[in-house]
Amino acid sequence: MLFDRISEDIKKAMLAKDRVALDALRGVKKEFLEAKTAKGGDGELHDDQALKILQKLVKQRKESAEMYTSAGRPELADEELQQMAVIERYLPKQLSEEELETRLKAIIAEVGAAGPQDMGKVMGKATKELAGLADGKAISMKVKALLS
Repeated sequence: MLFDRISEDIKKAMLAKDRVALDALRGVKKEFLEAKTAKGGDGELHDDQALKILQKLVKQRKESAEMYTSAGRPELADEELQQMAVIERYLPKQLSEEELETRLKAIIAEVGAAGPQDMGKVMGKATKELAGLADGKAISMKVKALLS
């Protein structure tokens, strides 16, 4: 389970005095605990939920780094990118550009999409099938290009 793995790795980061990993993993654990105790939940955090949280945190770190870079604060951007790298270790390997295109072409053929008007059908299936394997924005841009 990802929750347990993160907890163990927090202990390892403490022993190794790895401040970047410790900060990143504590942030992850905080999000996991909030999701576990959220209203309507069953008190458990399943790995598929945990992966979504990890993806959200990676996206947040990336956006923060971009904002810090544009504001002329490279030291803060660097810290965000380092934390992002720590969190990405828990995500499945991302699809390459070619792998993504191949999988999307198969999905387009499967749903019988003929043009841009079918983007919704393709995106619905693609986001479910490729969850955790590719960024939603990358999927959307590639689907748009393939259907045009």
